[in-house]
Amino acid sequence: MDSLVESGWKYLVTHFSDFQLACIGSFILHESVFFLSGLPYIFLERTGLLSSYKIQAKSNTPEAQGKCIARLLLYHFCVNLPLMMASYPVFRFMGMQSSFPLPSWKVVSAQILFYFIIEDFVFYWGHRILHTKWLYKNVHSVHHEYATPFGLTSEYAHPAEILFLGFATIVGPALTGPHLITLWLWMMLRVIETVEAHCGYHFPWSPSNFLPLYGGADFHDYHHRLLYTKSGNYSSTFVYMDWIFGTDKGYRKLKALKET
Repeated sequence: MDSLVESGWKYLVTHFSDFQLACIGSFILHESVFFLSGLPYIFLERTGLLSSYKIQAKSNTPEAQGKCIARLLLYHFCVNLPLMMASYPVFRFMGMQSSFPLPSWKVVSAQILFYFIIEDFVFYWGHRILHTKWLYKNVHSVHHEYATPFGLTSEYAHPAEILFLGFATIVGPALTGPHLITLWLWMMLRVIETVEAHCGYHFPWSPSNFLPLYGGADFHDYHHRLLYTKSGNYSSTFVYMDWIFGTDKGYRKLKALKET
C-alpha cells in the first residue's frame, strides 16, 4: 500500500508544480469527493429508496435541488478556487510541502486528529456567532434556506460564511504546515463528514452509531428544523462543545422522549 501511494505521488510531483497540486489539484479533489458523496442523496430523495431511514418526511423539489447545485458551482469557482490560490503563499510560508519523503501514518493521524479538535472548537464559536440576529438575517439564513437538508446543502452558504467558517477548516493545517498529502486527506474526511451530517438520513451504518461524541445527520438535522434562536447543536464533527456549553439540551431531551 505504501509503495502504491509513493508511486502515485511520485508521478504527481514529477508532472505538476507545487502550485498546480496545491491549488488546482486540491480543487479538483474537493469537487470530486464533494459531488460523488453528495449526489447519491439526491437520487435517494427523488426515488424514495431507503425512505424508512429518512429523518424528515418532507423532500426537496427537483427545482430546489437544481438551484442548490447551480449556486454551489458558482461559489466553488468564484469563491473557493480563488481562496485556494490566494492562501497558497500562506501555507508555503507555514511549511507546507509536497516533496518526498512522505509523512508516516503516525504523523498524518496525529495531525488530522489535531485538525478535528481545533476545527470543532473554532467552528462551534463561529457557527454560534452566525446565529445572532443580524448575522443570521444577512448571512447565515442562506444556508438555512433548506430546512430539510440533503448532502450537497452542506456547502450551500453565503460567500461571507464560506470565508468565515472556512477559517475553522484551514487554521489547523496553517498552524502545522503539513505535507500536501495530509492536507488532501484532511480535506477529503472533512468533506465526507459534512455531507453525511447534511444528508437527511440516519442509517444503521451511520458513523454516529459507532463513534463516541460524533454528531452526524440526526444531530445536525435537528439544527436545521428549528428556529435560529432555539436550534442549538452548533458543533461541526464532534459534539463536545455543545455538551460543555449546554447548547444541545433541546436535542437530548427530544431524543430521550423518542426513546421512551
